[in-house]
Amino acid sequence: MRFDIRYTTRFSYGDKVVESQNDLRACPAVDSRQQLLHYRVTTIPAARVFSYADYWGTRVDAFGIRGPHDALEVVAEATVETSRPAMLTVSPRWAELDDAGYRDEHVEYLRPSPHTDWGPTVTTEAERVRDLVGDDVVSAVLAINRFVGTGVEYVPGATYVGVSTDEVLERREGVCQDFAHLFIAMCRSLGIAARYVSGYFFAVDERRGATTDRDEVEVQTHAWVEVAVPGADWWALDPTNQREVGVQHIKIGHGRDYDDVAPLRGTYTGPAEHDLDVHIRIRRLAQVQQQQ
Repeated sequence: MRFDIRYTTRFSYGDKVVESQNDLRACPAVDSRQQLLHYRVTTIPAARVFSYADYWGTRVDAFGIRGPHDALEVVAEATVETSRPAMLTVSPRWAELDDAGYRDEHVEYLRPSPHTDWGPTVTTEAERVRDLVGDDVVSAVLAINRFVGTGVEYVPGATYVGVSTDEVLERREGVCQDFAHLFIAMCRSLGIAARYVSGYFFAVDERRGATTDRDEVEVQTHAWVEVAVPGADWWALDPTNQREVGVQHIKIGHGRDYDDVAPLRGTYTGPAEHDLDVHIRIRRLAQVQQQQ
């Protein structure tokens, strides 16, 4: 599928701001499943944008605003084309997770991170799932995906950034980032490398994720998970919707957890009070078939 994306963030301050410095992560990634056809960032007041890839490989658009201003608008526009992922064709056993090469390559996605640390409750549930499926890593990952998707209710506003995975499991409610953090924690507790993905999801309702006839939808940033399967590439699953990642998913970047791919982060000199307004619109484009 081909999409136009318009990501707009507007800050309104209670008084004049003297200076602000910002890092934006909104650009769709380029990988085997998607191609970036166009991308542009504009700001009001105008600023020069410096772009670079961070440690995890995500594009960052950094910019600063100098001079008094009482509002800041940031617009990121992109055109991207997605395709279906390659089919997973391996079925590794648990012993393969102990391979030194696997553990060295994925060490940062095997350890706890600030939002994916886990306690005995998460470990117990993960081990129970593992015992049910036997000696099959792929079956365990699918079972964890199903457990999180069916065992946690999607409730906007029920949690906050920083809630522990044990608390999410105890409350049994949260939003997509909580689903992803819990999924990752359960995988890592079993020695399966997993990373957090931030992106966009073309759907009217990100919880159900059904294909829509509408050509334009307004969304929020979405989160899912990529798992390192021994003998294969990263395998992307969406626990919020209990499905493999497909053409409706548009990846921005990945990291250990939400903190590594937060959409917009910065500092400013001025009043503490401010209002924030974010709108993300995705428009599905007709693809022109080329004659052979």
